[in-house]
Amino acid sequence: MALQRMDNVLIVVDDLEAAKSFFVELGMELEGQATVEGQTVDLVVGLENVRSEIAMLRTPDGHGRIELDKFHTPAAISAEPENEPVNTLGIRRIMFAVDDIEEVLARLRTHGAELVGEIVQYEDTYRLCYIRGPEGILIALAEQLG
Repeated sequence: MALQRMDNVLIVVDDLEAAKSFFVELGMELEGQATVEGQTVDLVVGLENVRSEIAMLRTPDGHGRIELDKFHTPAAISAEPENEPVNTLGIRRIMFAVDDIEEVLARLRTHGAELVGEIVQYEDTYRLCYIRGPEGILIALAEQLG
């Protein structure tokens, strides 16, 4: 049996509304939001007495999804220092293709986004930047040139 697709990326957050607003402003579409709890949830995630609120967002093309998860019980824990640098081991960022990098960055700044380095041009193919959003979430933006 072959791999079919990557379904979604999970991001655990403390402020679900701020994270959801940030990704909606980026251009993602809210698919749905629900509270999940019970034995099935406990068994699949390996925790007890789980109660969390999830929001599923998808990219406009329908192929990529992000699941935002706010744990009510047990409480979320921080495993890393806040605003870890991009060379920290583990999953660090998610990259999104955009039409106009400055316009997207300006919109996301109204939701607390900060430019990590600079907007740079890679050869004649892309303009790129890293930004940090709510709760230190690191994303990259890529604008294809030409």
